[in-house]
Amino acid sequence: QVQLVESGGGLVQAGGSLILSCAASRSISSAYFMGWYRQAPGKQRELVASITNSGTPNYADSVKGRFTISRDNAKNTVYLQMSSLKPEDTAVYYCNAKYPFQSQLWGQGTQVTVSS
Repeated sequence: QVQLVESGGGLVQAGGSLILSCAASRSISSAYFMGWYRQAPGKQRELVASITNSGTPNYADSVKGRFTISRDNAKNTVYLQMSSLKPEDTAVYYCNAKYPFQSQLWGQGTQVTVSS
């Protein structure tokens, strides 16, 4: 069974860049969906980026052109490259993995704070 651990969050100024990592304790090859969600205080959780096991990415309109999701199967790690960061990107970012038969895993989350 896979466990997910996020890292790479921190404080950055608007316009800056940050890379988040989601490390799995075991193979992620069997996950058909890997995604990054975020949740800010008082707001609902939203999906910002996802990638299939075939490598096809998808992005929320709010982050298109600024964020890039990628997967390294050899390292069992999914990344979220974030650039041109805005204050509205401030949130806790969570990694999510979906498996067949409605099995799902979540990481503990990592805080991203973008100052004005």
